[in-house]
Order: sequence, then structure tokens, then C-alpha cells
Amino acid sequence: MKLESIEIENLRCYKDVVKIQVDDLTTIIGKNDIGKSTVLEALEIFFNNDTVKISQDDANIFNEDKKVVITCEFSVLPEKIILDSGIDTTLENEYLLTNEKTLKIKKVFDCGKKNPSCEVFIIAQHPTANGFHNLLELKEKDLQSIIKKQEIDCPLKGNPIMRAAIWKNATDLEVKEVDIPVTKPKEDSKRIWEQVDKYLPLFALFQSDRSSKDSDGEVQDPMKAAVAAAISEVQDDIERIQKKVQERTEEIANNTHNALKTIDKNLASQLTPEFTPPTISKWTGLFSVNLMTDGIPLNKRGSGVRRLVLVSFFKAEAERLLKKGNKKGIIYAVEEPETAQHPNNQKILQSSFSTLSSEPNCQVILTTHSPGFASDLPMDGIRFISRDESGKPAIAHGSDVLTEVADALGVTPDSRVKVLVCVEGPTDVSALKALSSALHVEDNSIPNLDTDDRVAFIVLGGGNLKHWVNHHYLKGLGRPEIHIYDSDVSSYADSAKAINERADGSRAFITNKYEIESYLHHDAIKAAFDIDIDVTDQPNSDGKATPRVFAEAYSIAQNYDGIMKDNNAKIRLADRAFPLMTADMIHERDPLDEVKGWFTKIGEYLV
Repeated sequence: MKLESIEIENLRCYKDVVKIQVDDLTTIIGKNDIGKSTVLEALEIFFNNDTVKISQDDANIFNEDKKVVITCEFSVLPEKIILDSGIDTTLENEYLLTNEKTLKIKKVFDCGKKNPSCEVFIIAQHPTANGFHNLLELKEKDLQSIIKKQEIDCPLKGNPIMRAAIWKNATDLEVKEVDIPVTKPKEDSKRIWEQVDKYLPLFALFQSDRSSKDSDGEVQDPMKAAVAAAISEVQDDIERIQKKVQERTEEIANNTHNALKTIDKNLASQLTPEFTPPTISKWTGLFSVNLMTDGIPLNKRGSGVRRLVLVSFFKAEAERLLKKGNKKGIIYAVEEPETAQHPNNQKILQSSFSTLSSEPNCQVILTTHSPGFASDLPMDGIRFISRDESGKPAIAHGSDVLTEVADALGVTPDSRVKVLVCVEGPTDVSALKALSSALHVEDNSIPNLDTDDRVAFIVLGGGNLKHWVNHHYLKGLGRPEIHIYDSDVSSYADSAKAINERADGSRAFITNKYEIESYLHHDAIKAAFDIDIDVTDQPNSDGKATPRVFAEAYSIAQNYDGIMKDNNAKIRLADRAFPLMTADMIHERDPLDEVKGWFTKIGEYLV
């Protein structure tokens, strides 16, 4: 499953309902003590209630109602699911989805109690007509009774089959959005929730302020996440073990009952064991991994070193998932990852987060108050938290969010910058840095954009590009601009013309080839991914450009269930194939030296 959004109500500073959309890579920006950490901790409470556990004082102090509500919405749902009675069904057939065909789960925590209790609801378009509203709560014998009473032609076995028949027999189900309780202890719906819960993503929270105990904190948490991920990958084996234990306990119970009957047959008519298997969290809790560095416990090292473990963990995890697809979803939530890290390590983290989030079953959520750290992360995923005049938290996103971030956090231009290179997306930045680096090795008069602080990249962002150009948003920085756009969007030609007509020395280029990935060499892709594809200047005869051709070949090689998105394919090519490009490869793919011309023009502003 993929997390689409979270709604928070009455938790700490969030008195009223606030909804936050979640992308593959989401970056939450805001000043200190503005409510960023609360979003991550709300997710931790929702998924685990472990690293952060809900308590009485978590309810908003200005609200008499002490019930905290956390709601998560999911897409990419299982095609089939066994809810009860061992029969396959679907969430849609059971009326457990929203109008948008998403799964929406609400957890209500009663913080009026010393130990807050939790009720779980599924918010769905569900039958509300009398007699048809509560079928999920009924046991097999109750459903059989309805089938017989209404004389419905249906087998008297298999709860999903009987529910479907009963609903189909109704004249009007009066389907409406309702909260379906799924944790009532005496109802069969609790069993349904136990099955749905198995499909929720794993959630791993890494906080910025941690204790230094061996048993907890940032030393232990990467290993906890690793254990949880490992257990999810052997879930089939665990279920076989649990089934074997259940069969054996039932056998012992039957033998005990038979022996009991020989002593006194009237003592008990039956002896039925109620088997409750351990939850995933209990399995995870069985394992503990301690890390030593040259005989010294890691928790005894400095905070910078301990945080560096996170850098290494995410880099290693990104590389692992590239080689082995993760079948169960996982969400990594990291608070202020830039803390106590050298800028080079911050870049490694940014790259690792981007790579992780491009995996089909992996999402990353970050918080930061550093606009510099967020500057190289996808703009679509930026969420800015601020407070209105009344002190109420507000969430901003979209094309105007960067202006708000700059105003609130005081972003100022770097005085070392002499030229601005404007591109469509973050993968273009990676590609141009790699290409310039390769040509710089051959000819040091070509600037190396990967290391030259005199060059700053500006990611304009696809559909917003024309607004940046028309309104000349960067004029106040007083720096010449070099714009490099792909030729795949015809309207970019007008934007390039407008830039070239300026009198400030700015220059715009439209690529001769279809897009930046069209300049890749076959050998670089082969070396990076061990797959063979044809790289063409324009889309092939099937209308597929390089990212789509690569996505299909890579998805087959990785045994993915479907085909990865073009954007995720571009991220992989930018991270792994472009860095392998050599000057010879560039010249072979670009005999007219178009690419070299871009960098030569940039170099003219650096003398």
C-alpha cells in the first residue's frame, strides 16, 4: 500500500483538522517548534505507537474533547484479500473503499483516560440500509440465517460469498460514507481489521533528539528498521510456522478433550483453543542488534558519528532495494537529517532519499528547517508549515510554496554565484553535472558543474516554467541565466525565445535531441544496470522515449509486478547511468558538440 495523505485532529498544536498530502518523497519545511515533528510522530502513533506512544497530554490543551484522531489514506491496494473464512475477496466488493477507490483508516485515541484506548474505523462508501449495514460484523451462522430467511440462492459457506449475495438481493443499499468500526472485541469485524492491518506499510521513524541507551535511540533504530524489513520479507515463512503451531495446539486440545471424556463425558461438550498469533511488532521485538565500532559501543560515540550511521544506513538501504525489490511497502520518516552532518554527507543523504523514494514500494518523509537542504529535493513534495494570525497551523504546497519558504526562513543568494543554470527538473541537474564532469576531465576549460560554487542550479518545474520566464522571478538576483530545456514540449520554444530576447546576457537552449536522457550512451546504461536498450535521439517507432524503454526493460529484469513510472526511470538513469558517461561516449552520442556548447557558454560567465 502507498500512503496518500494523513489527517490530524486535536493532537498537540493541531486542534482543528489538518490534511497533508504525501508523495513518494515529501519534505516538510518550517521554523522550529512549528509542528513539523508532530506530523511524523502522528504517523508513528498511527502505525506503531511504540517509538512515540500516545499519552494523556497529547490532546490539544485548548479543547475540552480529549479524543485525538489520526486518519491515513492509502492507494495501491491488494488485488485480493482474505478477510474471513479463508475465501478471497476484494476491499471494493466488501464496500470498504472511498469514492476515489482508496482505503481510508481512522484511529481515535481517547486521551481522557490515563492509558489512552484506541478505536479503529474504516471510512468508506458502505451500505447503510437497515439489515444490510452490519454484515461485516456478523459471524457465519448469522449470515446463514439471513440467507435462509430471505430464501437467497447462495451456498451456505464462505462469508464473502454470502455477504455479496445478501447485498445483491437488496433493492436499495443506501450506500453512503460512514465510519465502519473494525475493532469491536465481540464482533467479527475485528478479525477483518487484523487481516487489513497486515497489508499496511512498515513505518520507521528516525528522530533528531535521541537518548544514547543501547536499547533505544538512533544507534538502535536503523537496526530496528532493518529487522522489521527482514521480517516482512520472510512473512510467508512466519505464517507457515504460525499455522504449524496452531495445528499442533488444536491437536493437543482435541487429545485433551478426548481424554477428559473418558474421565467425565458430561464435564465439557467441547474444548476449543482460541489461537492468537503474534503481531509483526512482537516478532520484531524478539530481535536486538547492537553495533560496535572498534570495540566501542556506538552509543558512546559523538552525536555526529551516531547520526552518520543514518547516512550509511539510508545509502546502504537504497542500494539494497535497487538490487532487490521490496514487496511490502515501507515508509522512512526522518527528522532533520542534515543535523550534525558535513555538506558532503548531506548530499549523499539527498541522493539516497531520492533513490529510495523511486522504489515502487518505498516512501520517504523528511522534516527540516533548512531551505538549503531541501533545495535539491523535488518541489512537488515540499510542504511548508506556518501559523496564521490566530496561531493556527497552516500547510502550503504547490507553485507558490518556495516564495513562502524564502520569506519565512530568510533565503538569500550565495555571493559566490556568477551564473544561474535553469532546468526543468532535479534529474536534469544530476545529468548536467555528470556530463560536465566527464568533459572537464578531457578539457579543464570546461567548467565542472558538480564542484564549481560559481554556478547555481534553479529547478523551474515543468508546468511552472512559463511563469518563471514571463514574470522573470530571478531578476532580483542580478545574475545572468542559462536555460536548458528538453525539446519534448513544443511550448518551451516560446519561453526560450523570450529569454534570448532579453538584454541582460541570459541565454536559452532547446536540446536537439528529444530530452536529456537521449544523450546517454548504451554502454553507460549497460554498465549501470546490466540491461541492453537502444538509445535513440527521438522516440522510437512505438512512440517510446529512452526513459520508457528503460523502465520496461528494468522492470522486467527486477521482476516488478508492473512497469515503473517514467519519472522514477529518469531518477535511476540520473543517479547511476549519467555518472558513468565518459567524454568519448558524449562525443559519440553528440558529434556536433551541442552539449559541450552549453558548458562553454556557461564558462564565459566564470572568467
